[in-house]
Amino acid sequence: MRLRSRRSPLSRGSARAQPYMSESVRIAGMATVFEPHIDDVLAFCRRDPIERVFLEDVARRGHGRFVAISGEDGLRALCHLGTNVVPSGDGCDAFADAASKAGPRMLIGEERAVTQLFERARRKLPRPRDDRPGQPVYAISISPAPGGTGLRPAVPADLDLLVPACAASHQEELGVDPIRRDSEGFRWRTRAQIEEGRSWIWEVDGVIRFKAEASAWTPSAVQLQQVWVDPPARRQGFATRALRDLVRLLLERTPAVTLFVRRDNLPAIRLYEAIEMRVVLAYRSVLL
Repeated sequence: MRLRSRRSPLSRGSARAQPYMSESVRIAGMATVFEPHIDDVLAFCRRDPIERVFLEDVARRGHGRFVAISGEDGLRALCHLGTNVVPSGDGCDAFADAASKAGPRMLIGEERAVTQLFERARRKLPRPRDDRPGQPVYAISISPAPGGTGLRPAVPADLDLLVPACAASHQEELGVDPIRRDSEGFRWRTRAQIEEGRSWIWEVDGVIRFKAEASAWTPSAVQLQQVWVDPPARRQGFATRALRDLVRLLLERTPAVTLFVRRDNLPAIRLYEAIEMRVVLAYRSVLL
């Protein structure tokens, strides 16, 4: 199969393959790294739509920069370059040079792909501040019973309530205070999630009983992130009920809902399994 390439992330015109401009396009006989055509990216993602939901979402929205290597029938491996470097497929060690030059804050993706990439790139990257192998990825495709909550899409008037909650969730998950790092940027991103219809909330008298955002959304799946309940509202069953309602809502529009979690986050794991989400694969996150 002849693969097309692109000069920009979402070029749709056909062209001869252009290697990724690196000082080491070939390393010890490894495959040529090149910038793939959008159609080939989407075809690759369709082969595993749950694992590759983030890659497909970024490609469809035109926000991503990708490199790839080819196989006998399409792309063999793909990697998103940016603040988050996200590899997928077999042979991801080929992306070590490109990934290290992207200045990532995190490597994240299917466990084997991340391991291949990190083992070759680690000497070119900062020392990890955390390494999280074996993160379970959950998915559900059958609607659970209704939760009977007041869950609704977030609206701009919720912004001041959501920004500190999203920041607390981010810090709890990643160990970084996003408001201290980039207050205006974080507020802008929270607002964008609301405006794009990717944020949901259940609040009563200013207390967030449940909130969540979509980190990726494709025709095949929605990936959730930052599931959060304000501390005063925890351990009252609100999260289980609201997550049921959110999953039901999303499954009206897409075949599957997915998310991943730290393997030591037992309360979250109990929540996901309570609504009959099932583990379908494992991710690894390397925080830099």
